[in-house]
Amino acid sequence: MQESKLHDHIYARSTGLALDSGNKLLVGPGDDCAVIKSPTGDLTLLTTDQLIEARHFESNTDLDLIARKAIARSVSDIAAMGGVPTWSLATAALPKNYQHADKLFDAMSKWAKHWHCPLIGGDIATHSSPDHPLTLTVTIGGSMNPGSTPVLRSGAKPGDHLHLTGQIGGSFDSGWHLLFEPRLDAGQWAAANHADSGVHAMIDLSDGIGRDTDRIAKASNLIIELDAAKLPLNHRSKDWQAACSDGEDYELLMCIDPAIQIPAMNPPLQGPMGTCRACNPNESPGAIMIDPHGKHHPLSELGWDH
Repeated sequence: MQESKLHDHIYARSTGLALDSGNKLLVGPGDDCAVIKSPTGDLTLLTTDQLIEARHFESNTDLDLIARKAIARSVSDIAAMGGVPTWSLATAALPKNYQHADKLFDAMSKWAKHWHCPLIGGDIATHSSPDHPLTLTVTIGGSMNPGSTPVLRSGAKPGDHLHLTGQIGGSFDSGWHLLFEPRLDAGQWAAANHADSGVHAMIDLSDGIGRDTDRIAKASNLIIELDAAKLPLNHRSKDWQAACSDGEDYELLMCIDPAIQIPAMNPPLQGPMGTCRACNPNESPGAIMIDPHGKHHPLSELGWDH
């Protein structure tokens, strides 16, 4: 089964989930984080991500960079909701007789503190063979700044423009997949403006701009048209098709009202590179790339899928 098909099954199964003890589930499976509202009105963001050797990093990768990526992937999910990371949990399935556990967990603790979400617990297990891949899982909890509300994938509106927090493509060739900086400041700016109907939707680009843009379009029940000539491609990217498929960019894609004043950021927001529009009769929601020759390409299958 493809990852996207499994996601669809999970989302359908999870409809109508409820929590006990007075907590309310505001956002369940299907966004970058779950969102829980406490009886006192506080919002908690929750996300979890795995990192698997030979899938998300090469076996000879420096341990410090492995630890950094393990933490940063989940921090980026918090950023995609406009939140603030506050704590983390980590689990590891280590190859048999693994010799570097102390160094690895020291590095993970260092990077968790770097993004202000210290490791407060977790679990360790070992595989039965030294040939099994090192596997790390990090769960991070977050909160929202006062006056901010989470920015979901489902809020895009016709007329919105598409913007990115940085360049895309070639993440493995460039090493960006190990060195990316979670866009916390940009995400928190988006959440602060969300209540004023400026930034309507946002997503963390982990599976490529093709598949992830399509997720916003379907969640928001509209069409997103991207202009291939306006994509901010990394110089290592071969072309727009490769950039859409590579994944592991970890930039934030935002759907923004064109009337909003975008402040100077570091790095500056890229765009606009596309627009949102309502579906025509008999047209299903989704994302489309318009190439330099004017040809339309559906983006639902253009991206990383396990």
